[in-house]
Amino acid sequence: MTDPGRGDFPASLLLVGAGRMGAALLKGWLNLGLDPARVYVLDPAPAPDVAAFCAARGITIGAPGGAPDVLVLAIKPQTLASAAPGLAPLAGPRTLVISILAGKTLKTIADLLPGAGGIIRTMPNLPAAIGAGITGAVAHAVTPAQRRTAEALLAAGGRVEWLDEESLIDAVTAVSGSGPAYVFYLAECLAEAGVAQGLPPAVAARLARATIEGAGALLAALPEVPAAKLRADVTSPGGTTEAALAELKSGGALAELIGRAVAAARRRAQQLSD
Repeated sequence: MTDPGRGDFPASLLLVGAGRMGAALLKGWLNLGLDPARVYVLDPAPAPDVAAFCAARGITIGAPGGAPDVLVLAIKPQTLASAAPGLAPLAGPRTLVISILAGKTLKTIADLLPGAGGIIRTMPNLPAAIGAGITGAVAHAVTPAQRRTAEALLAAGGRVEWLDEESLIDAVTAVSGSGPAYVFYLAECLAEAGVAQGLPPAVAARLARATIEGAGALLAALPEVPAAKLRADVTSPGGTTEAALAELKSGGALAELIGRAVAAARRRAQQLSD
């Protein structure tokens, strides 16, 4: 497989599943320089906007005539077993399989697609749609060139964290894969709390959203500064923030709740492997 470079990505790619995450990654890959004429999307019922996007960009909706260089699994994890017989002929000895399926192990994928030339199991997150995501990845029987190809594809959506142990992928799923939903829920709760204190709903929603956007931007702008230090910088002794944090920390309430949420997400990811 030829090593990719931005603006010159010669590999052929089959995307299996064009839901929200698959479609987001596809847009990032095209920005990377992936030739639309060498991209195939296999989805029994693509959303109208996805179908329109593919038509506009010259992307084929359907399987390629032979095994592609890269086969990306982006379907629902529960449907992998039923889809595998149709996919197995498309996973040839030169095909790199990249999976974003929660809970599906390297062994499971290898057993279902035995002809694949290498497998990388990943867990991206939704901000990949705007190039601001982060993906955890672990490789199995891949060549250095395949790993570089995967790195380039995954980096189109943001940062990549390579893991030495596959067992850590479920924890990645629970922290960063599902994590954006936790942040969005925080925005909901913060806005609702503002309404309870008398703010008009639209104003409360804008304040909550902008606050989270700004805090995230500050984290991104100061990667060397721990989140705990940034929190301390906002917290004046005896001030309003300290009073609020005292409630959030009371009895370890927020930390315990987040810990339970992440543990529940990891358990569910493990159950999906059954």
